[in-house]
Amino acid sequence: MFKDIKAQIQHIKNSDPASRSSLEILLLYPSIHVMIIYRIAHQLHKSGFRFLARMLSQLGRFLTGIEIHPGAQIGQGLFIDHGMGTVIGETAIIGDYVKMFHQVTLGGVSNTHEKRHPTVESYAEIGAGAKVLGNITVGSYAKIGANAVVLKDVPANATAVGIPARIVNPQKDIVLDCEHADTCRFRKK
Repeated sequence: MFKDIKAQIQHIKNSDPASRSSLEILLLYPSIHVMIIYRIAHQLHKSGFRFLARMLSQLGRFLTGIEIHPGAQIGQGLFIDHGMGTVIGETAIIGDYVKMFHQVTLGGVSNTHEKRHPTVESYAEIGAGAKVLGNITVGSYAKIGANAVVLKDVPANATAVGIPARIVNPQKDIVLDCEHADTCRFRKK
């Protein structure tokens, strides 16, 4: 859990110009608080203590305004900027260093007991108010525009906007140049 908190603080420092220090982030960012609660609730959920896990996740929702089902699978470094009204469903899968803004929903479109929530791959960014619904995949480094309603897969490096969302710039000529995760830059092939 401490490794994740450190990764999350670094991700926030790199992507939020309003952040001033690690201490400020640790004490004042609801994204950090809800992820600490989520990590504990997720372990309880995996261990079969599902009622207790849900109680803990509801406490996190009460304290932060961010609702994360303890069954969701989340990689390290997730940053939920502002966060209020964000919902992450039970079968959602989120990769590493994803950034989401307030009022994002990773929701389901069925009531079956199977994978019914989205998979968001590493380094994707989801704009404020976006709704990503169903068992779909948002590829690595993809961007979802504010208030978009995404009902179909979004390829890696693409941008999706609108209701329903459509791809506006498939970036086939762009590659990612990385030395470390926090120094990645796009460049033309």
